[in-house]
Amino acid sequence: MNVLTSAAAKLSAYNRDSILSASPARLLTMLYDRLLLDLTRGEAALTAEQWPTAWENLRHADQIVAELAGTLRVDLWDGAESLLQLYGYLADLIVGGMIERDPAKVREAIELAEPLRRTWHEAAALLPAASSATEADRDLGVA
Repeated sequence: MNVLTSAAAKLSAYNRDSILSASPARLLTMLYDRLLLDLTRGEAALTAEQWPTAWENLRHADQIVAELAGTLRVDLWDGAESLLQLYGYLADLIVGGMIERDPAKVREAIELAEPLRRTWHEAAALLPAASSATEADRDLGVA
């Protein structure tokens, strides 16, 4: 095993362990961070006409939106149904951007997702450090 392969394996193990040990609030913010990264990369790839790269990043972004929608607990707060509808719209923009090779649709998805990402980061920062995972789940309205 060469040095690069060893370093990549260690980084992969670190990332896996970070995800497995993260609190629900941290997982949510990590998903939003990766969503924005994938959307930004997808937009750049569409602009550069790098179709396979765009498809890979936007497909992953769409999977993240599906995960966010699937774990949203609409029974815990009144705004959850509206957020679920927004997730549906984000998914439509992402898929439309892929199919139509339209970076403007992906840009719109970025502009909608970025304030959500900031808001979830702020909400997660407000949670008491000593709260249990169950309380953090309930506070953020996720499964």
